[in-house]
Amino acid sequence: MIEPVIPRTIPRAVDMAAAIPELAAYAKTTTRLHPRPGDPGVRDSSVAGPLLWPADEPWPVCTGAHDPGDLVNVADERLRRVILREAWGDTGFTDELRGRLQTLDDRAPTSAPAEVPLLPVAQLYARDIPDLKPPAGKDLLQILWCPFDHDDLSYCPAVRLIWRREADVREPLAPAAQPEPTIAELSDYVPERCVVHPEQLVEYQYSDLLPPDLAQRITQWEEATGHSYFYGLSVAEGWKVGGWANWNLSDPPEILPTCACGAELELLMRIDSGEWDGTGHWRPTDHETCGNNPAEVVIGRGYSLWIYTCPVSPEHPHEQVMQ
Repeated sequence: MIEPVIPRTIPRAVDMAAAIPELAAYAKTTTRLHPRPGDPGVRDSSVAGPLLWPADEPWPVCTGAHDPGDLVNVADERLRRVILREAWGDTGFTDELRGRLQTLDDRAPTSAPAEVPLLPVAQLYARDIPDLKPPAGKDLLQILWCPFDHDDLSYCPAVRLIWRREADVREPLAPAAQPEPTIAELSDYVPERCVVHPEQLVEYQYSDLLPPDLAQRITQWEEATGHSYFYGLSVAEGWKVGGWANWNLSDPPEILPTCACGAELELLMRIDSGEWDGTGHWRPTDHETCGNNPAEVVIGRGYSLWIYTCPVSPEHPHEQVMQ
């Protein structure tokens, strides 16, 4: 029996702190999640798995504006993926499978609901995620979102963050009883249920935010060696907690996101559209079998959703940025 390959990042081609020692001052650790389809439980860290939710606590809903777009039935989207996996297996696209897919397309919804139960995106236990920094007395983060584009959030899903203490949840809501939205605007916002394989590694600051003389040194080093600091040696791709962000969709702001209290926000998490980019950097050890997007989430046109939080208080509003 062949043992499954544990997803781990293929080692970097260069140790940047050894190549350019000044970069050590701009190093941070991050935890890549490496989500893979599976069957997590409420006591597991997961992507889109069932949550450790108190049975007596109301499930959160979104009552914002939900404009009709390319609407999908959430249950049908999950069924569509099952059919596609069957077609990509031994059977191929038979007439019977094509007919089942057409049936799903024909019953796509045409109107958006006024009230949408939030959809679980991630559940992260501090015991599993080295770079998760929970508030005092908490050890569990739950991330949910409304699976509709929200105009005031740069046409991204509206994210809700909930911090808990695992021991406080004495009577969890059974997974089968946990509400789920019936309709989503895009299939891209319906994450595949995944187990996670946390891996901590070192990242380095985005080059445009380094001191100019150090950034220039890196450019000269790239020209001399043929390596790419930006693509393969600084900020990791994929779903991750903590670390640095990159700003490849727009230039970095002159002032990074700050809270209303004045504190500089810290990166909590990256929700990515793939495990690696088009250059092939940051591929995991199981890249030949996992596919580039096991979680089946796509942000914008293949970008990332970066979530920032206030280090002073978890009650202060978070910020989300698409890059």
